[in-house]
Amino acid sequence: MEKYLSIINKRTFIALGIAAVAVFLTVNFNFEYNFDLTMISIAIIFPLVFTIRSAFKRREKALEFLSRFRSGLITTDASIQSNSKLNGQERIMIRGHILEISRLMTLYLGPETLGFESVRKEASRVTAFVNERKEKFKAGPTLKIYGLFRDVYQGIENAGAIKEHRTPTSIRAYCLIFIYLYPVIYSPSLYYRLSSGIGDWDIWVLYFLCLFSTFILISLFNVQEQLENPFDQDGLDDIHLDSFRVNEDDLVEIKNE
Repeated sequence: MEKYLSIINKRTFIALGIAAVAVFLTVNFNFEYNFDLTMISIAIIFPLVFTIRSAFKRREKALEFLSRFRSGLITTDASIQSNSKLNGQERIMIRGHILEISRLMTLYLGPETLGFESVRKEASRVTAFVNERKEKFKAGPTLKIYGLFRDVYQGIENAGAIKEHRTPTSIRAYCLIFIYLYPVIYSPSLYYRLSSGIGDWDIWVLYFLCLFSTFILISLFNVQEQLENPFDQDGLDDIHLDSFRVNEDDLVEIKNE
């Protein structure tokens, strides 16, 4: 239940407070006008839907990059471990680098603070390991390993870009401002429609409709905000990072030679 209430935050209470005050002033000053509410959908709904769709696309891309990152690590390790010229210590060493890359990537993307450069530095140790032992790797297998590890680098860089760069801030700020202004514009128009369309109605109908529609809009905005960073584990739709982490059991058994 706590997760479902995560879309309710300080912005929600601000928006509902503005809506309640707007209705109170509208009724007390008998302020009403006939306004085409189509303008509301153009000003709020369209940019809000656009940002939500963009956030979902970023999440889907992040899943793709993390899948390639994980598979790249596993296949790279398998290719290196299959090299019969490597001794046991070297096999354990490269296995340690593979597992450390996955661990640091999970920490970097998650809510904990970790520099991106630490992930890049650890990834570079795998290619350095291969370069330092060229005499033990033939040209064909070496190119294969570089090709497999390319998915790892792409996963690191693309997932990092999604974490660091968000959807346009100006559009999100625009949406939030108009959501706050929405009840101020909507209340007099709704008051006019209720007064002219219903002979005997309760003032609480106006409060309910205005607050409910405001709650829907600000909740959609909060959902979009949670999707902005699909890795921070703050939201129902965040990516489960542990499912993309490479563990010892995911890798082939090290040969003792």
